[in-house]
Parts: sequence; C-alpha cells; structure tokens
Amino acid sequence: MKNKLTLVKGGWIISMDKAVGDLRGGDILIQNGKIIDIGHNIEAPDADCIDAKEMIVLPGFVDTHRHTWQSCIRHRYADIDPLVYFQEVLGEMGGGFTEEDVYIGTLLGAVSALETGITTMLDWSHIQNSPIHSDAAIAGLRDSGIRGVFAHGWPMTECSSWVSNSQRGHPVDIRRLRERYFSSDDQLLTLAMAARGPEMAAPEVWMSDLRMARELGIRSSIHMGAYAHNAVRGIEKMHKAGVLDNDMTFIHCCFSDADEISMMADSGVSASLGVHCELNAQGIGDIPLDRMLAVGIRPSLSGDTETKCSGDMFTQMRHTFAYYRSWMGGKHSQIKNAPSTISLRDVLEFATVSGAKANGLESKIGSLTPGKQADFIMIRSTDLNLTPVSDAVGAVVLAAHPGNVDSVFVAGKPLKRHGCLLDINIEALRARASQSQQRILSMKSNMR
Repeated sequence: MKNKLTLVKGGWIISMDKAVGDLRGGDILIQNGKIIDIGHNIEAPDADCIDAKEMIVLPGFVDTHRHTWQSCIRHRYADIDPLVYFQEVLGEMGGGFTEEDVYIGTLLGAVSALETGITTMLDWSHIQNSPIHSDAAIAGLRDSGIRGVFAHGWPMTECSSWVSNSQRGHPVDIRRLRERYFSSDDQLLTLAMAARGPEMAAPEVWMSDLRMARELGIRSSIHMGAYAHNAVRGIEKMHKAGVLDNDMTFIHCCFSDADEISMMADSGVSASLGVHCELNAQGIGDIPLDRMLAVGIRPSLSGDTETKCSGDMFTQMRHTFAYYRSWMGGKHSQIKNAPSTISLRDVLEFATVSGAKANGLESKIGSLTPGKQADFIMIRSTDLNLTPVSDAVGAVVLAAHPGNVDSVFVAGKPLKRHGCLLDINIEALRARASQSQQRILSMKSNMR
C-alpha cells in the first residue's frame, strides 16, 4: 500500500549511526520500506504500531561471503583435513549438484540466515554448472525474501581447470544474468562477481575478468591469501597492475603480508573475515585482524561455509571479539600500530556498517538512519540469558543467540515475528533439504 506508515515504538535502539546515537525508549517511523524518522515520542496516529518496549532494536546483520549452495551438507568438514573438503565438496560432489540441490541449498541457507537476524547476505555462488544452476540459485535467494547479493562464480565441473593457473575466463553467462535479473541496482537482489585473482587464474585471465565486472558495473569479491600454497602475494600483483579499487572485497587474507594489507587500505579495498571458519580451518593462516586495523581497514564478517562453521552472526561476532583480545593480550602480534584491543561496538560495526560497505550497499543499509531502508531486527531483552540488560551492545555481542531474535524486517516487510518465520513452509523446506542431502552424499560410496 502506497504511503504505508509503520511506527516501531519504545525500543532500545542501537542505530549504529553516530549522528543518531542510541535511544532507550526510542521510536522509528517507516514509510514505504524506508526509515523517515528516529527519535522519542514520535506521533503518527495513522501508522501501524509495533510494540518494541522490551526489545533491543538494531540494524539487520550483513554477511559478506557465504557459500550458500552447501547448506544441505552442513557441519561435516570442520574436524578433518581441509583438503578433504576441497576434494569432496568442490571436486567429487560439486560437479554433480542438480538445479534442485542448488535451489534448496540456497533457499535453506538464506532462510536460516534470516531467522538469525542476517537481513543481507552475499551469496558466493561458485556452483555455476550450467545457466539453469545460476537461475536456481537466484530463485532460492528471491524466494527467501532476503536482501541478497548474488556473487556469480564458476562451475564445479572440471573444477581444477578453474582454480589453478586457470586459462578459462569467467563464464559469460553473467552478462545474461545482469540483463535478465539485475538490470536495476535498486532492488532487493543485486549482482556481483565471485572472481578469481592471481592465486587461481593466469594474469591475462583475472585482469580480463575484472574488466568485465567493471564493464557490467558490479563489485568483485575475491579469495585472497588463504593457506600457504596460495601465498603468492596476489594483492601486490594486483597493485602493480594498477587495478586495486574500492569496488573490490578480499576474503580471508590470512597469509597476506602487512604491506599488502596496506595496499588494500590505500586503494579502498574492503575485507571479509569468516572468523569462525578461519579458526576451524587448520592451515588457513592467522586471522589478519591486527594487520587490517593497523592501517584503518574495518573488516566485515561472514559465515563462509556451514560445512565448517556456524552461519549465524552472533557466533562470528563473539569469536572475533575473543580472538582479538586473546591474540593481542598474548603478545602474538608483531604489527606496529595495531590497536591493543577492540570494543564490543567495534565488532557490532563489523557485522553491520562494514558489511554494508563491503557489499556496496552503505547508502541503503547497515545503520538505522533516516533515508535508509528499514532493514532491522528486534531482540527480546527479557529472555533469561539477557535480562536484565545493562548494556544493549554488550548483550547483543556477548550473550545473544538466534533464539533471542523476535522479529526480522527487510525493507519494512516482516519476515519473522514473535519468534516465527513468516511465509515459509518450514516442514516442506526440511523435507526437500533432507532429500537433497541424501542425494548429494550418495555421490560418494564411502562417505564418513
């Protein structure tokens, strides 16, 4: 309905906007999916009223790197050699994924993210076994209702030819997708390139791919510096080629040297850390948070792959905070100018504001700011693990979990209310996900 008004009334608002601040007992006025006012005692007699008196209200979390197509085979690969994950998921099984597997995995992953308070997610979809697979992934994001960035990658068929000094350019089907699904950037779903850098592709290939992404007007998201065999100073190579810019996000960077991280900062390149997965993935390298903070990079966070870690943002925030405190407190860092500690608000910023920037959406989301989209969540402050709340930011980062998320809104539309997802047949989703899992795992005759 045009000019529809909604008034969120009386919440403990964490706006993540320094100009707005935090408001205890504050109100948010929303019109047609956008925030038009934040303050105390807002009067809007014609508005639908949402009682938030016992809620912490904050921006929806923003995930900047998730292999959502893997959601149906969750939790299988954290306690084994990482090479097994690469061999089985990205090798033996990935090439056999059907369109149904991709659709239901993406839908399950996106709906699960929404339930935990993630309102925006970059779906790093390197499962483009055919154009139909890409269509299925996009349909999964669309049907979930999430604000999504579909990062188009490469096929899992003949995977090694795409990731080891590859001579194969990025699949040109991305041009069809840009025209068919993403002709406008003013919609819930937008497009990015899940690109390969110097660690995976030949110089003429990754440079050509980057040119195509820029011709299409989309961002590039690139794995960089994960595992020692990938430590080829890829950032330096891109720097020497003169192509680093603020339309790029680098993922992990665990083996990237401090001078390379500085090159990122000087060029405005964003960073994405999947801290829980990085801690679980033996051999991936040290999380480069000290290197990044020392040069002013405020990284975003991600659930990476649920085959190795938890996908909710509460887990990512808690691990980020504890990791950095332990790393710096134990005097492990050799980085000059790295801050000796980080605050809980810093971590919440990584999960919201920094995520919006890394996804190219900082003008739309990431904070509760008049003029931005009404993407927000409400957390019950009366739940026993949180009450009585003395510090709302501390409650969210240190103690909250997905079960505390009462409500989730994307562009002002409720997708979860009173602890229950709306407009999703959960039983049907479970059944299709189980069927997909059985089919995927059946591709190996001797799975653990």
